[in-house]
Amino acid sequence: MKKRIAVVGAGAFGKNHARVVSENARAELKFVVDINAKRAQEFAHGAAVLTDYRELVGQVDAAIVAVPTSYHAEVGCALLEAGIDVMIEKPIASTLEEADRLIETADRNGRIIQVGHLERFNPAVVALEKLATLPLFFEVHRMSVFTLRSLDVDVVLDLMIHDLDIVLAFARAELKEIRAAGISVLSPKTDIANVRLEFADGCIANLTASRVSTDKVRKLRLFQPQQYISLDYANQSAASFTVGGAEGVAFEQLEIEKAEPLKLQFDAFLDAVETRRQPKLNGRVARRTLEIALAVIDKIGEHAGVVGQTLAAGWKP
Repeated sequence: MKKRIAVVGAGAFGKNHARVVSENARAELKFVVDINAKRAQEFAHGAAVLTDYRELVGQVDAAIVAVPTSYHAEVGCALLEAGIDVMIEKPIASTLEEADRLIETADRNGRIIQVGHLERFNPAVVALEKLATLPLFFEVHRMSVFTLRSLDVDVVLDLMIHDLDIVLAFARAELKEIRAAGISVLSPKTDIANVRLEFADGCIANLTASRVSTDKVRKLRLFQPQQYISLDYANQSAASFTVGGAEGVAFEQLEIEKAEPLKLQFDAFLDAVETRRQPKLNGRVARRTLEIALAVIDKIGEHAGVVGQTLAAGWKP
């Protein structure tokens, strides 16, 4: 039997979720919910339109929450209390306290939470996961042109959190130190950030994220003993350079079966709903990523304070 699905939030992410649900043979898009009924109707794909998510009670099996991050806990907890399984866009919430509320509510009601760390379902990342043995160095760049979406969070929670999630999943040791810097350019929040993570086993990760770039870049480079792997998220491609063999260095373009990560993510959510098994991107995993992301934001704030003191002490225009 098809699972009855609602999409809550008809913005940039919600419209894509609605499309993916409407195309899935295992699901039925029953409702699209948004306070703007006209906007919801544009992406309803024949589903009914509601302006209040509380009207979903008793009418759906699961819901995708694609509202602004600041409303994730409010909407998610209400749906979970009503017995509805939930997939929430990343980050899981604005604060750790809100994340804990979501996790506790899901546990108490026996519900599923999956969080939309979409890059984990990128076929290139899945291929990399099979090759990663002992990562010792990551170099990650994620650049986007400026848009008006997601301005309720800074670039760390908007873009960099994807790569934080992947680095944390691949690293083999506990995180030891965070260094970070960032600046605001076109919004009141941080638009460009650079982060250095150091793990207990000596692994280092350098991450840069910008939402004021002239180009769209999504790349990760991983170095491990006798091997370098380069991954392009956008092209879903990866190549490895391995020391050894007759030629000294062997090059291999990885065989990757390309697919839309959003569709793979939704299939994983349906699997969890049907089997009642915890998804790999569950609430607790997403909470850890949020915890590190918030720590990065704190470090950026500390650095900004130091720079501010420097400027106040001697800089003249």
